[in-house]
Amino acid sequence: MLERTWLKKQTEITFVLPAGHPAGEVSVVGDFTDWQPGPHPLAEQSDGSRSVTVTLPVSQHHQFRYLADGGHCLDEEEADGHDGCNSLLHT
Repeated sequence: MLERTWLKKQTEITFVLPAGHPAGEVSVVGDFTDWQPGPHPLAEQSDGSRSVTVTLPVSQHHQFRYLADGGHCLDEEEADGHDGCNSLLHT
């Protein structure tokens, strides 16, 4: 799930995964991280879901994926679109 907060020159995007899916560590990777895992790990919340908030400039297009343990990639069903292998996000 994606939650968005629009600010004057930035958009806060909160990436949320349900409790227990998938098991293990998960981070958000994308063109805004140079596809490197680690800068945006999802942290467990009190309800068991996991999330991370990333601030990005407004009026831009980004590609991203969730990267789980073992190199397993996940798509975001609520993304603004998909290009075949990545989820798309418009800020």
